Amino acid sequence: MTPETALGEISRGLQMALTLGGPALIAVLVVGVAVGVMQAATQVNEPTIQFVVKALGLVVVLATTGHFLLGRLVAFTIDLFHRIPHLIG
Repeated sequence: MTPETALGEISRGLQMALTLGGPALIAVLVVGVAVGVMQAATQVNEPTIQFVVKALGLVVVLATTGHFLLGRLVAFTIDLFHRIPHLIG
């Protein structure tokens, strides 16, 4: 395996990690900012409120995009397994 091939595979793996983690991270970020603004406006600084709302938001995002994300992960893994003989020799 050449260094270029290894870097290409690492790059594909990192892109897949961003694809899989992106929707969940963006959802938690948006929910966290919205709850933070609401807590600042109402002066209710209870950390459990923010945690519960973030957890619910994450569950909703994973429930709606989970099938798509799992399909992408399975396709990436199958493609990687098919490319192993070409990567080794």
